[in-house]
Amino acid sequence: MARLSDRVHRADLVTESGLPVQAAYGPRPDNDEVASPGQFPFTRGNFAHGYRERLWTFRQYSGFGTAEESNERYKYLLKEGGTGLSVALDLPSQIGHDSDHPDVAEEVGRVGVAIDSLRDVEILFDQIPLGDISTSFTINGTAAILLAFYVAAAEKSGVRRRELRGTIQNDILKEYAARGTWIWPPAPSLRLIADSIEFCADEVPRFNAISVAGAHFRDAGATAAQEMAFTLADGVAYCDEVVSRGRLTIDDFAPQVSFFFYTHGDFFDEIAKYRAGRRKWARIVKERYQPKDDRACRFRVGCVCGGSSLYASEPQNNIIRVAYEAMASVLGGVQSMFTAAWDEPFALPTQETTTLALRTQQILAHETGVTRTVDPLGGSYFVEELTDAMEERISTIMDQLEQAGGVVSAIESGRLQQMIADTAADRHARIESGDEVVVGVNTYASDAHPPDIEGYELDPAGVHRQLTRLAEVKRTRHAQGVKARLRALATAARATNNLMPLLVDCANEYCTIGEITDVLRDEWGEFQQPKVI
Repeated sequence: MARLSDRVHRADLVTESGLPVQAAYGPRPDNDEVASPGQFPFTRGNFAHGYRERLWTFRQYSGFGTAEESNERYKYLLKEGGTGLSVALDLPSQIGHDSDHPDVAEEVGRVGVAIDSLRDVEILFDQIPLGDISTSFTINGTAAILLAFYVAAAEKSGVRRRELRGTIQNDILKEYAARGTWIWPPAPSLRLIADSIEFCADEVPRFNAISVAGAHFRDAGATAAQEMAFTLADGVAYCDEVVSRGRLTIDDFAPQVSFFFYTHGDFFDEIAKYRAGRRKWARIVKERYQPKDDRACRFRVGCVCGGSSLYASEPQNNIIRVAYEAMASVLGGVQSMFTAAWDEPFALPTQETTTLALRTQQILAHETGVTRTVDPLGGSYFVEELTDAMEERISTIMDQLEQAGGVVSAIESGRLQQMIADTAADRHARIESGDEVVVGVNTYASDAHPPDIEGYELDPAGVHRQLTRLAEVKRTRHAQGVKARLRALATAARATNNLMPLLVDCANEYCTIGEITDVLRDEWGEFQQPKVI
């Protein structure tokens, strides 16, 4: 395995986004002053007092097996100091199939918790005070259905929908381009997302109806600049969809639009990404939608530290990677964070590794002093110039998408997917050649025996319990009520009604994810992915 000499690699002279880095920086000729924290365009942060006033939300992405198992993990994480939950759903739930569908038998509960009906959500959050915590759902194709289930479950537990706090990802455009859990074509999918945004603005005002997610672009191979550019373009598409209806203004719903990214290891590239993205979004909203209140221009962002930046080789090195990524996230000014466990490249995290990942955030918040002042790197010659360069690169990429007919057209044609594929291939080649150093992977790798990993094993008894519960729900619910609710949903899907109230009705009648999805699939069809070379 290669060991480095004293030579400087080309990769050391540019950031991962391809931004050149000088040997040293000094005062800029224009000597522009950057606005103070809390002031438009929010380069230095959304709020004047930053983390002095409120820390970021500590989340740990978790969900596996059945609702009973995940409920126990959630209660443990809250007991250990977590301030929010982040729910992982299994693949059948993400693509709109019930656990008894013949095509998904091997996937039930494997990469997240299995959710078939309201009954599962009731168990998932049993004895968890939904009015006191913030809950995030990583779900897209079936996001509106899960939101309906959550609202129904909360109300059954005595928590009013207006009291609920949290976020549902609900970002279908990036699924077409980078992840794959799509169901319906773009037009009806955008309609359903706009429905959920309107519904939350009216009925669930403390809940983020969408988290526009660049994270999956990044995991598919995009650079930090591409991740931000693609995500902001998606955000514009969603806001355009809602504003075009003429019912809500940007001031009415912008506070419930959030964003979500991966933070990788190029420390200053990531800090510049968040600062530039915050400024770029503020300017887009101001110029495109002309809000009455600058608060509509705030770029509210959560992140994951980990993902494809973690490696199975010498896996405990990932502890260090995640810690640095978490520091970059805080210096970039994020509002919530999930730190990945070091064993995630090859296993569902154990309770021990998940706790260590949570402790990483807690030590950062309470022992390092980074929260004492807002935007500690603000005014740095290097950081300010890199922020400017990052914003310029983001703008260039967004212009390319506009020239391709907009982000939806770029996805439908495969143009955006090809941009990611090309970038991913280039980076893979750099790592393979050693031009980009990955410690313990292509450089400084030891021959030590890897640590023993106690990975999560899917419990066949748990799968049987899930299938039994689903059969029991179908047997004991009111069959005529189910048929009536599904018929009403199908009729509304052919019209222009907001579907969210009907989805809540379906949830309360214990209609399943698969049944609801199939009704809409019959009305809207399915998306067909274009080929990417």
